Amino acid sequence: MTSSSAHHFHFKPHNVGRWFVWGLFALVLLVAPLLWTSGLAQTMLTQIGIGIIACLAYNMLLGQGGMLSFGHAVYSGFGAYLAIHSLNAAAAGSWNIPVSLVPLVGGVTGLFFAALLGYVSTKKAGTTFAMITMGIGELVWSMSLMLPEFFGGEGGVSGNRVVGKAVMGINFGPQIQVYYLIAIYCFICTAAMFALTRTPLGRMLNAVRDNPERVEFVGYDTRWVRYLAFMISGFFAGIAGGLSAINTEIVTAEVVGAARSGAYLLFTFLGGATFFFGPIIGAVLMVVALVLLSELTKAWLLYLGLVFLFMVMYAPGGIASLVMMNLRVAAFGKLKQLWTSYLALGVTALTILFGGGAMVEMLYHLKLNEALGPQMSFMGATINARGLDAWFGAGLVLLVGVGLFELARRQYRREWSEVQEEIEKEIKRRESL
Repeated sequence: MTSSSAHHFHFKPHNVGRWFVWGLFALVLLVAPLLWTSGLAQTMLTQIGIGIIACLAYNMLLGQGGMLSFGHAVYSGFGAYLAIHSLNAAAAGSWNIPVSLVPLVGGVTGLFFAALLGYVSTKKAGTTFAMITMGIGELVWSMSLMLPEFFGGEGGVSGNRVVGKAVMGINFGPQIQVYYLIAIYCFICTAAMFALTRTPLGRMLNAVRDNPERVEFVGYDTRWVRYLAFMISGFFAGIAGGLSAINTEIVTAEVVGAARSGAYLLFTFLGGATFFFGPIIGAVLMVVALVLLSELTKAWLLYLGLVFLFMVMYAPGGIASLVMMNLRVAAFGKLKQLWTSYLALGVTALTILFGGGAMVEMLYHLKLNEALGPQMSFMGATINARGLDAWFGAGLVLLVGVGLFELARRQYRREWSEVQEEIEKEIKRRESL
């Protein structure tokens, strides 16, 4: 008998940081409705959960695959329609399906239509792909008005999510129960989409985005990679649509319209399409803008457009890129050198917002609320929208804010460059050791 040689096993260490982040994400989903208990807050939390799934699904195309789609609401919309029809079928007794599985019906529906329409869309890439998705989106939206038997016409299709007997007291009548259903789907879908980015398909999708010619050179079909990603994205978008149908109990043609597709694109970009957690930030911003900002001012679309413009000009990587840049600075202990510049930028930006916002609100008041008279309220103060002193004061504040912001921005750029040079020197010093 020969003695066997000793075997040495090497185990990959656990990624403690990743476990901490996912644990924190689950904890936030768990305790959020316990901290914000009002009806409005819980409604916003449910919409944020749905938005996270939808924006992450869209980013599978935009950020990970480099596919600019203008019609991705088609797949979340079809998922919503089939989900609401499933609820009605369950209520009528023709289909015995629990409400908790209805979002999967939306997911399968989104997968089916993504497989059907994506087969045509993904034959092309770049601008041609974007135009095809826009055409498909407009086609489906026009069909929603021509086929009222399925889409419900202008009134849409309504349903009732309280179907069947309650299980352990859960019948999804209270909003808090719907929230936790959405939170469970949100966590599972987010984890699944993150896991996908670590698979060979996810890596190859990034390669198709960065250099499709080289991918074809090594033997992969770029069109099939895009097609598979498109179908998976459609599946998760359909789940988001199914959850939306359960939450609102009504589905209208708006869910397949260009405005919904544009919202996915806009807020995914604002959050940061190049980072996995960027669309999560974008989903939060989307709900805040559509629910809160739209109630505060009628000019919210103007403000949103200006924010998008400035982000494209100064931070094309989105908010996530700004977070990661500053985390790198903080890791080297250099963030304290920039806090005065950040304070100056924040104060001057608020000054610009105050002056410019006053002018915008006065203009909107004169154009839309002329019958109410010239008096209006802004930031707790009553001003005369027709008074020259109000316009002069707002313009002066705006100009002063712009001037001070430019000075603060130049100072910040100098300090940022110095910090980056110090970080590079520190990296070289560590490498030499």
